[in-house]
Amino acid sequence: MTEALSDRRPAPSLERLLADLVPPPRFSEARLENYVPDPARPSQEDAKQRVTAFAAELAAPRGGFLAKLRRRKSGPARGIYMDGGFGVGKTHLLTSLFHAVPGHRVYGTFVEYTDLVGALGFQKAVDLLGESVLVCIDEFELDDPGDTLLMTRLIRELSDRGVAIVATSNTLPDALGEGRFAAQDFLREIQAMAERFEVLRIDGEDYRRRDGVTEISALPEAEVSESAASMDGATLDGFDTLLGHLIRVHPSRYGALIDDVSAAHVTGMHGLTHHHDALRFVVLVDRLYDREVPMLVSLADAAAAPGVLAELFSEELLRSGYRKKYLRALSRLASLTTDGGALLHSGTAGAAS
Repeated sequence: MTEALSDRRPAPSLERLLADLVPPPRFSEARLENYVPDPARPSQEDAKQRVTAFAAELAAPRGGFLAKLRRRKSGPARGIYMDGGFGVGKTHLLTSLFHAVPGHRVYGTFVEYTDLVGALGFQKAVDLLGESVLVCIDEFELDDPGDTLLMTRLIRELSDRGVAIVATSNTLPDALGEGRFAAQDFLREIQAMAERFEVLRIDGEDYRRRDGVTEISALPEAEVSESAASMDGATLDGFDTLLGHLIRVHPSRYGALIDDVSAAHVTGMHGLTHHHDALRFVVLVDRLYDREVPMLVSLADAAAAPGVLAELFSEELLRSGYRKKYLRALSRLASLTTDGGALLHSGTAGAAS
């Protein structure tokens, strides 16, 4: 019988949380040398050159304890904040920096760091991360007041210890939280955090769109179910059942939720109208994308748009403060379903045992 993601109850250990603080498989080979800027977008080349220079600064001899003490007295460490649309190479540059810098460094998404603080306690997390040369934060977002206070304080304390912090986001630092909660009430904290960063604005077109991947491809339900039954390590879920299960699993555990999954099959996919369902599904899509897990999906109403899921997120959702998150998810989901279709028709999937 094919396993379902909704049957899984991941409970990653602290050791697992720490081990996961590395770049995801999709970006394991990302290097500054193979980041290819779009010639029509000078900001991409500028960002590459600045990140390259920053890597050289961090790789320079640090001079032992006395030099570290002098750095602390001279002021907090500066970091880089890469802002721009989705698919312009921010994560590629971030992971390239991680690989270019020697010494102890950590890499995680925003939600992975908030979960780590929850598991360790704030001070212990600061002490642990404070031993790093570099802390990389991908998908930096402030979605609620609690996360705002926690992450702004974490960044200040790590910076005060001389730790370089580099983050990527779809939102400029001073605009974090806009349209999501009463960000003006936390303006002082947000601005104090933003002062620690040099902002690099990276323009460009989503590279997945340049590759011709623009639509979320859907298949007949019977074909999705048959595919799931024929593949080792595949999972099969109804869309609504999966959404219900995601409520009971913390988003920081979505990576563990898809451990050893070769392809995720989802039937009955339909449009979403509420943020609570949509945002959890966005995180799942991000983890599937990071781990290069193909998706094969069918629609709840295939007759409405044969072969293509036209509107996953409602117009109201797309007009909200989370618009960029939703658009990124659509782009990544299109890529994942394209990979799923290629896997299905390649004839390379292993027979189920």
